[in-house]
Amino acid sequence: MYGGGMGGGGGMFGGPGAHPPGMHMGMQGQLSRASQLSDEEVYGKVYDQTVVMRLGKYLKDYKLRFGIAVFAMMLSTFSSLAMPWLFSQAINTAAKAIAGGVISQSIQTLNLIVLGFVVAGVTNWGALYLQQYLLAFIGRGILFTLRMQMFSHIQKLSLSFFDHNEVGRVMSRVQNDVAALQEVITTGVLEVMADFLSLGFIIFILFTMNVQLTFIGMAVLPVLAVVLVFYTRYSRNAFVRVRQAISVVNASLQENISGARVIQALSRENVNFQRFDSMNESNLDANLQATRLASGLQGVVEMLVGAATVLLIIFGGAMVINGSLLIGSLVGFILYTQRFFDPIRSLALQYTNIQRATAGGLRIFEVLDTKPEIVDAPDAVEMPPIKGEIVFNNVNFQYLKGLEVLHDINLHIQPGETIAFVGSTGAGKSTMVALVSRFYDATKGSITIDGYDIRKVTQESLHRQIGMVLQEPFLFSGTVKENIAYGRTNVTDEEMFTAARTVGAHDFIMRLEKGYDTVLQERGSNLSIGQRQLISFARAILANPRILILDEATANIDTQTEILIQNALKLLSQGRTSLIIAHRLSTIHDANRVVVMEGGKIAEIGSHQELLEKGGLYHHLYTMSYALSDIKGTSAPTRQRQAT
Repeated sequence: MYGGGMGGGGGMFGGPGAHPPGMHMGMQGQLSRASQLSDEEVYGKVYDQTVVMRLGKYLKDYKLRFGIAVFAMMLSTFSSLAMPWLFSQAINTAAKAIAGGVISQSIQTLNLIVLGFVVAGVTNWGALYLQQYLLAFIGRGILFTLRMQMFSHIQKLSLSFFDHNEVGRVMSRVQNDVAALQEVITTGVLEVMADFLSLGFIIFILFTMNVQLTFIGMAVLPVLAVVLVFYTRYSRNAFVRVRQAISVVNASLQENISGARVIQALSRENVNFQRFDSMNESNLDANLQATRLASGLQGVVEMLVGAATVLLIIFGGAMVINGSLLIGSLVGFILYTQRFFDPIRSLALQYTNIQRATAGGLRIFEVLDTKPEIVDAPDAVEMPPIKGEIVFNNVNFQYLKGLEVLHDINLHIQPGETIAFVGSTGAGKSTMVALVSRFYDATKGSITIDGYDIRKVTQESLHRQIGMVLQEPFLFSGTVKENIAYGRTNVTDEEMFTAARTVGAHDFIMRLEKGYDTVLQERGSNLSIGQRQLISFARAILANPRILILDEATANIDTQTEILIQNALKLLSQGRTSLIIAHRLSTIHDANRVVVMEGGKIAEIGSHQELLEKGGLYHHLYTMSYALSDIKGTSAPTRQRQAT
């Protein structure tokens, strides 16, 4: 083991700015990052034409259903608004009957009104059911399509995208933002339309019934307008704070779960609990403030409804007394006036949902509009079976513009050759092999495999011929069998058994509860690190690659497991080109050549023995890092003599 001496890098997927598991930013850092975004970036505009137009395209497949849903919404609205009119007519009919003594005719009229109530009620129920069912069908269908498009698109994005976007943030876009959009599509769209329709129809009815009383009932509207202006302003800030607070809580939770091993090892439980408690308390305060605002709005609206009702009773009552207005008409007018405030209250409460959905839609389309940096050229060809000759021609590379990490790399690797890359952390070892796999493109120069510029062949045909094992093996949810055969779905059991036997994994797999059918826990946590690595090697062998890349693949395994893997590597490397980011001395001994990286350049190149005899950088790195872990129980001078 050498620590940071000869290249304790973080693996090729680290990228710029990557953090090791368990590194905690702290509450202040996460809050400042959240607050760097503008309100519209965090919570969105109330209405955004771009989002509406793009969502409209998804409605094309549901035009008929959406049309029926709109018709059902109108039918539901009208049937609901018919109730106060029927009620007023019932009272007027009864009042006339009492005053005029025409009971039998009034009973017939009342029977018709009761029938009208039944028809309106059944119509309202049926229309609401149809509307909600169709909207749910349409909304979930659109969101199913969006989720599948996002999943497919994210898988095709270049690694640079993941270097600059946190996993939690990407997952939030696929889950939370889509869910926010779902809430509005399935319920909010037609609710808003119904509210506006109700508002317009009620105003029409009120003016038709009595213009004077309409203006009296609407006398409270200026007060309501002022209240709504202040509510939308302060509720916007409050709900932005809610979104920021829950974002910080989720980020902290994800970080603490992922870094549980480090947290427990460093006894950080109490400190992290206190930090999480502060974040959670901020989240609680933000939600309580938003709730107070929403509750306050409802209270104010109810007060204004009460005030409008009192005014109508006073002035309408006088009109009833002097005979210019029937009592049933006054009751109906009051009911419509109360109904008038319902859509206003609903629209105010829908404000934040619409805002959240708009912001979610923008973030969803932002991901879908992100173009992969690594794409097949228009004239890309299929790479035929290769021998494995790799040539770096004056290659430069930078993750971030202006920060070059590789400089003028020229390297010719022969087919079947085993090359070990060594060097200090950040020297460029992982970047070299990442470029060969075309996870990134060289900023300058070119890389060829068997004479093919890798930018001019399809990525699928390139990746099909490259096998890779990383320092931290990643196993997927599923059985051992599914993990080994992950790269080849049409593999036979015998081929899989052979691959497992080659790396020495077959015996321990057969000792598992269900052998190859044993279900692995998340990331294979029910296996040891060494066992996980052996399965990763079996997976790589089964893929039968022409180029094998080992990114410090033996760093986390014990000596006995390493012996199994080294024996397997000798078999696996035969006839294949192997690129090894070296961690253990044995891999360097077996390499044809060792490439020593320093500051993004090739400092030395040669065999292990040649570089030791040269007495340069490799000799220094070897002496400092490898000699002490190579031969135990002998003195430093003896180790040095044996090494040279």
